[in-house]
Amino acid sequence: MHVPNFTGLNYTNVFLQMPVAAYICDDHNNLVAYNPAAEKLWGSIPVIGKPCEKHSQDDEFTIVRPDGSKSIVQAHITTLPDTAGTVVILMDITAQIDDDNREARLAAIIESSDDVIISKTLGGYITSWNKAAEKLFEYTEDEIIGKHITTLIPEDRHAEEDIIINRIKNNLRVDHFETIRITKSGKLIPLSITVSPIHNRKGEVIGASKIARDISKQKQSEERLQMYAENLEILNSVGQIISADLDTQGILQKVTDATTQLTGAAFGAFFHNEVNEKGESYMLFTLSGAPREAFEKFGMPRNTAVFKPTFEGEGIVRVDDITKDPRYGHTPPHYGMPEGHLPVVSYLAVPVISKSDGVIGGLFFGHPEPGRFTIEHEKLLAGVASQAAIALDNAKLYEEVKSLNAKKDEFIGLASHELKTPVTSLSGYLQLIERNMPAADLNNTFIKRARQQVIKLTSLIEDLLDVSKIQTGKLPFSFTTFNFVQLFNDAIEMMQHNNPSHTIRAEFDANQLLIYADQQRIEQVIINLISNAIKYSPDAGLIIIKGQATNSKLKVSVQDFGIGIAKDQLKRIFSRFYRVENLAAHMSGLGIGLYISHEIIHRHHGKIWAESELGKGTTFFFEIPLQQNGDR
Repeated sequence: MHVPNFTGLNYTNVFLQMPVAAYICDDHNNLVAYNPAAEKLWGSIPVIGKPCEKHSQDDEFTIVRPDGSKSIVQAHITTLPDTAGTVVILMDITAQIDDDNREARLAAIIESSDDVIISKTLGGYITSWNKAAEKLFEYTEDEIIGKHITTLIPEDRHAEEDIIINRIKNNLRVDHFETIRITKSGKLIPLSITVSPIHNRKGEVIGASKIARDISKQKQSEERLQMYAENLEILNSVGQIISADLDTQGILQKVTDATTQLTGAAFGAFFHNEVNEKGESYMLFTLSGAPREAFEKFGMPRNTAVFKPTFEGEGIVRVDDITKDPRYGHTPPHYGMPEGHLPVVSYLAVPVISKSDGVIGGLFFGHPEPGRFTIEHEKLLAGVASQAAIALDNAKLYEEVKSLNAKKDEFIGLASHELKTPVTSLSGYLQLIERNMPAADLNNTFIKRARQQVIKLTSLIEDLLDVSKIQTGKLPFSFTTFNFVQLFNDAIEMMQHNNPSHTIRAEFDANQLLIYADQQRIEQVIINLISNAIKYSPDAGLIIIKGQATNSKLKVSVQDFGIGIAKDQLKRIFSRFYRVENLAAHMSGLGIGLYISHEIIHRHHGKIWAESELGKGTTFFFEIPLQQNGDR
């Protein structure tokens, strides 16, 4: 610091106390004074009398200090009255330039982003609007700035804005909220939005920034996956229904009824090629959505240009308006549909083809309105037709199937014995290795994991065997009288020991309860329900299991506080190989534990069910009568 020698007016104190760097050059352009802020800015003590660098007004340049740090400064040049020389004031604008650069980069990112980025006041009025928002919502920036955000929100969702604003006012974010918004043209678009508070320099919340992503494709994919899953379930369901019937007419009627309902057809028919005892070919048919009298008077369909692809197995025929199809209406005597025939505009026909017998019939569907059938109906019916063909073949080969089933059961029994023996040996060897391995050995962890996997494999083998036995009606039961409370407590103690990550709290209103049931199977149900509760509540540490006895029934409940199950899936969770969709795809299991539990409780003349709420957990219940005949 060098104090200037001013004459006339006394500017010394002002000069020294200036918060910005300043120095004075005499009329020969030599340094004569500088203030403490200048010394700090330069990072060194300058030499008085040294020539000053020449700068013009508002000149911007970089100062490099001896320690290598830098600052960007702007020069402001002036003269003071009654003094000789020039005063140069250096404004450190590094932070300002960094802010400007940051804002420029942010603006560029916002404008080039594929996501919608909007800002609004706490009152909900839009203050900024990027190109992606303009593209998605169809409003230009001039059209939308100053408008209320509810311009983009469907009327039935206006309450969402109040909830979002209240969170923002409390300095809370809204993350990945899935909702629906509306465009200028009235199109509804599914979005995932994240809303964050905007603060002023004092840290006060003054508005909100919103990032929105169009998830239409994601939703469409989810809907397609859901549709495929539902179609697969339908196919499995139809397959089970028709495969359970060995009567040809019964199979045909079930297939016709199910497919007519699935396609939304006004009526459907199944024409079946059948050979009688004399070797003569004729066609039987079943109807759905219309009385048999509506078709009988017209006889069997002929091999016209419209029917030929179906009767000869060339493929599926789907026409939005059959009356406009070039193959329609060229065959005498009707040249189209006979008078009095049910009106058909939308037309769909699927051949039913057996691998052994070729075309064995066809499914035909009609609707009086055009364009009622879709490609998805084609895919679904192709699967049903395949299953129908198999079911019809099975009806003819019933005796052979029974023989094959007997051989299959024999094979499963043999395979299970052969699988369980090496798995049991493997488990024993692993236990020996674990016992003889030093505690400090790092391989102990891998041995324990290997044993856990062997236990899982053993459980899967036993479950698969149980499923096989259920299907063949050979699942063994052994009914005895035992103390249920003892079984209840023993099962919980074992599960608690094997699952230290969770606390299992037991509640029973008696110390002893004698019941007549299969002790091993009831224990299997309890362990399975507790295992499920632990698996599907990874972030919740408590499982509550309760038992309650009345004069005639025993009721047990197992409650977790995990991910929960959607209501529309609760009826399906006891189906064979069914797993809850979209919630725990990463969790292991075959989806047969609840199926086996359902069969066990059913065989005890009881019932099993579940109550659940997504995100809050699930409670499974089962009831069995205290006095029952059982399966002896």
